Amino acid sequence: MTDLIAKLYEQGIAKKLLGCGKGDLPEYADGTKIIFHYRTTKCDDEKTVIDDSRKHEKPMELIIGKKFKLEVWEDCLKTMRDKERALFIADTRHVMGYPHVSKSLRGIFGKDKNHEHHEGGHCCGMMAMAEQGLGYPDLDDLVKNPQPLEFTLEILNVQTPNGYEKDTWAMSEEERTDRIPVLKEEGNALYAEKKYGEAAEKYGEALGLLEQKVLKEKPGDTEWEKLEDMKKPFLLNFSQCKINLQEYYPAVEHLSTVLKRDPDNVKALFRRGRAHVGAWNPVEAREDFNRVIELDSTLSGAVKKEIKILDDKQKLKDENDKQKLKGLFS
Repeated sequence: MTDLIAKLYEQGIAKKLLGCGKGDLPEYADGTKIIFHYRTTKCDDEKTVIDDSRKHEKPMELIIGKKFKLEVWEDCLKTMRDKERALFIADTRHVMGYPHVSKSLRGIFGKDKNHEHHEGGHCCGMMAMAEQGLGYPDLDDLVKNPQPLEFTLEILNVQTPNGYEKDTWAMSEEERTDRIPVLKEEGNALYAEKKYGEAAEKYGEALGLLEQKVLKEKPGDTEWEKLEDMKKPFLLNFSQCKINLQEYYPAVEHLSTVLKRDPDNVKALFRRGRAHVGAWNPVEAREDFNRVIELDSTLSGAVKKEIKILDDKQKLKDENDKQKLKGLFS
């Protein structure tokens, strides 16, 4: 570790130990996840605080080897043991990108929720930054007046590459592909346990992975068509979860996506009919139910039950409206 600290010093980064860590220095192989708190301050007499992750709902996470935009943090963290707390002073050249990183993190962690900053269109980054700023006065000042910064880092946990479930963005293409059927199984298991919200999250995550793959293909090509078809069961399952949760509008939206590609999908029509009833779109509900009977007469019994529910709701609504009108003229 002495060699690592000496290397930091040669690079213009000084380290001061504030709290000893536990165990030996981890290997920090590529893929290692470090969960930590950070506090960024200026090097002025007041030690002006710029950011403090302890004010966020959760700590920061960094994965070694994923080219985090602020390389100095990875270099510093790799000199630390688990549970260690240390202060690092970094020369200006290492922190030129900090204002941009800070802005991104503030957006992710929701700092200054009432803060509004409207960015312009795509243009030269540095020119836009000079003209519009980053939307935070303290960060704009750092851009105009580059200076050394102090980072107080505290490692909360170190997880080996195979010791945690990777977030989507950290997965390789192969890992994302392999994850999709796993998510389906997990979603189905949760659905069987009537944990509809959790099941919907699994199906939604799978849809997100598929969408990422779709975006890499040319619309209409064989692989694009295959991926679009793979979305169908996840869209149907996600929608059924939303219906069970009485969240009808997202169910209508996702089922309409299925029907746009497969207009005669009976399952999607039937479920969208039910979702339309819940969202109280009676005309659209009847259209979907009637189409189901046209396509599959064996479902007429199930459809008639749904239509009766719709009719009963319509009668109740009409009666309520009638009573309201009486109240207006009484």
